[in-house]
This record gives sequence, C-alpha cells and structure tokens, in this order.
Amino acid sequence: MKKWLEPFGTAWVGVSTHKLRSFLTVLGIVIGVSAVISLMSIGKGTQRDILSRLSSLGSDLISISPGASFTSGGVRGSVGSAQTLTQEDAAAIAQGVSFINLVSPTYSTRLQLVAGGENTNATVTGVSTDYLEVMRLKIASGAFFTDYEYQRGAKVLVLGSGVKETLFGDSDAIGQQVRIGNSVGFVIGVLESKGTGFGSPDEAVLLPLTAMQQIVSRTRTTQGEYVVSTIVLTVSDEKKIDNVISEITSLLRTRHRLAASASNDFTITSALELTQTVTEASGTLTLLLGAIAAISLLVGGIGVMNIMLVSVLERTREIGIRKAMGARERDIWLQFLMEAAFLTLAGGIIGVIAGWLISYFVSRTGIVSAAVTPDIVILAVSVSVGIGLFFGFYPAWNASRLNPIEALRSE
Repeated sequence: MKKWLEPFGTAWVGVSTHKLRSFLTVLGIVIGVSAVISLMSIGKGTQRDILSRLSSLGSDLISISPGASFTSGGVRGSVGSAQTLTQEDAAAIAQGVSFINLVSPTYSTRLQLVAGGENTNATVTGVSTDYLEVMRLKIASGAFFTDYEYQRGAKVLVLGSGVKETLFGDSDAIGQQVRIGNSVGFVIGVLESKGTGFGSPDEAVLLPLTAMQQIVSRTRTTQGEYVVSTIVLTVSDEKKIDNVISEITSLLRTRHRLAASASNDFTITSALELTQTVTEASGTLTLLLGAIAAISLLVGGIGVMNIMLVSVLERTREIGIRKAMGARERDIWLQFLMEAAFLTLAGGIIGVIAGWLISYFVSRTGIVSAAVTPDIVILAVSVSVGIGLFFGFYPAWNASRLNPIEALRSE
C-alpha cells in the first residue's frame, strides 16, 4: 500500500513547496469551472422558470393565433400579423368542435392608463368571463367581472399586480377610477402575482371584450365580424388534443373559405407542443452557454501544461537525483501527473463554490434565475480533472524521459 501511495505523497510535497506556481495554476481552473457552473446554472434556471410558467397553464390549453401562414403580396406574415380570427370563429369552435371545455376570444392593444398622478403604458386585453379559468389565473383581491357586466359592456378592470403597484402603490385599488385611453373604468379586482418572466400576468390589464369594443375602434371583417387577437381554449380530454386541433383546423379553413392548396391563415399551438419546443430550445441554449464557458476552462488547462513544463525545467536536477537513486520512469511520470491532478481537482472544488456563489447572487437580483444541479457540478469537476490529466500528461512524460546524467549536470 505504501508503494502505491508514495507518488501521491511526493506530488503533494511538490505542490505545497511551490505555492505561488500552484496558486496560478489553480486560479485558471477556478475561473473556468466557476464560469461553467454559473452560465450553465443560469441556462438551467431559465429553462426551469419557463417550464414552470407553461405547466401552470395546464397541458389542456390550446391557443389559436392569426397569421403565420398568411401571405400578402408574396410576403409571408408572422404570427399575429394578420387579422383573420373573429369572435364568430370562437363561437363556432365552442359549438361545433367536440371535447371543448371553455373558449375565450381576446383582443389586445397597448393603451395609456392614468390613475391620480400616476400613469403607465400597458397591454390592455378584452376577454370573456371564461378567461380567468382558461388561463388558470387567480384573484388576489376583489373579483372578476360577471356575465351581467360582460353583457352590459361595463368598463370594469382587473389589474395585474405589477400594474396595480405602479398606479396605486400600497393603496387599495378596488373601486378606484382609472382613465384608460379616452374612457374611464373602475378597478374591481387584482390578479395574484406570478412574478416577472415568461407569460407573467403581473403587467396585464383585463376588461370585458364588449367594453373593449367601446374603448377602441376595433377592426371588422368584410362580413362585419369583430377581429380578435387570439382564441384560447381548454379541452375536456387531453388525449383528444390532436383530434381537437384537426377539427378546429378543418372548421376554420371552411369558415375562412381557404382553397385546398392554400396555407392556413392561423396557427394552432398546444401547451404540450410549446413545452417540448421550449425544452429543446432552452436545452440547446444551456449547452451553448456551457460550451462558451468551457473555452475558459480549456485556457486554464493550457495554463496547467505551461506551468507544469516550467516546473519540469526548474526541477530537472531533482528529477536526476531521484532517477539516480533508483526511481523509475513510471514513478517520475506518475508524480508529475498527480501534481497536475491535485491542482485541477483543487481548482475544480473551489470553482464549484465560486460558481455556486455567483449563481446565488444572480438569482437574488431577480433578473434571471439560476439553478445549480448535481449534473452540472459533476460535469464541471470531472472536466477540470480530465483537463489536468490531459494537459499534465506531456510535461509528466517529458520529465520521466530525462536522462539522469544530463539532469544531474543541469544548474
């Protein structure tokens, strides 16, 4: 056992004897590992937040947007750029498509909101009474508008927590008057906060779709139907989502009088499909961030090799004495290889701690979320040790091949 542990002891003596050189070697690895940990954790945290937002919507949600395959003048439009969905489309879907639970057409535009001496520019969305349940939103205070208020076109507002904070601060917003565009509305509810980020309702302003028709001059089709921004709906059986999408597609193509060869002038997206897309995209982003950070780890590995080569030159006489006293090439090679491994392992451990601290403080800012997971830590430490062994191999091999007579002659 002593025979096998001897190279480790010798390597430790070499590392501890040359403290400055060892520190510089470790520093490069620390920077590389902490960069890998922090950047990949930001990617993981962002992915987790987005998926959390999507899961809160439920897997039974389907969203229909105008455009995407809409073409005008030979130019293909983006999602939402066309005006091809109407309230009547939403009613037809609710009545003519099986396995539909709830349907809510929406119309959104940005308007100036003024309350007392405060004002803000926000996205105002006209919705139906089913919208709250479709989007799985909750009321923190007050109430959502009723069917009666919807039918009357009452100008009653439900504010996101962020908009409420901007306009009213810590004061109670319920019953307060808000000027919205050229009209006046009254706050009847405040939504429960879900935090900033993807799909957050905190900056939302909701009111009855019928009231929205009075506040803004809404576009109508040539048939006199009101155009809507999106149609959101839930299905009663998640296993039937593909069937529901197929039925909706067929219904809308018929209603929009699209030729068999024409592309859809709408886009249908399910929450499950969106989740898969986001997972793939965010996974790719995480790998990209890790690859960028790995460059600094690679530079640290090159630094290990350079310093180990300098170490061999400085200790040429020591190597000659050891070989003259009977040390084999394998012993010399193992000693220097273990030194490189010690240094990179130490750098990896310190880098993990530094990366975790960076990730922690980044999360505390609230700008982005960072999640340090075991797989990231294991990957970073494994790669750092692997780099030490890889870049330490040549200096160690070079040291083991020194001629003992020539090594003893060196000064």
